[in-house]
Amino acid sequence: MLQRKISLVLALGLLALPVMAQETKQPSPAQAAQQQKMKDCNAQATAKSLKGDERKTFMSTCLSGTPAASTTKMTQQEKMTACNKEATAKNLKGDERKSFMSACLSGSTK
Repeated sequence: MLQRKISLVLALGLLALPVMAQETKQPSPAQAAQQQKMKDCNAQATAKSLKGDERKTFMSTCLSGTPAASTTKMTQQEKMTACNKEATAKNLKGDERKSFMSACLSGSTK
């Protein structure tokens, strides 16, 4: 009886092995790009302190890639915060980060 239970547990464990292996699958390049885009848009929405419907609209526009019709201009401090969060989300460091920050603050990356 005990041997039968042990055999059953081992069999179930072997059946679960392929399922556990699938969970570690890496995303495709397209999926990784979409995930990064979502992180970037989310960082921008957070930097702008958007909430509710305004955030939903911004995220939809940002993820679709169409430029948003901005009615308010960001202050230099808001730009700095947004660009800094975006650079952090992209894991930029050193000269690459400096170049990105310069371009972002001048408005040529958006």
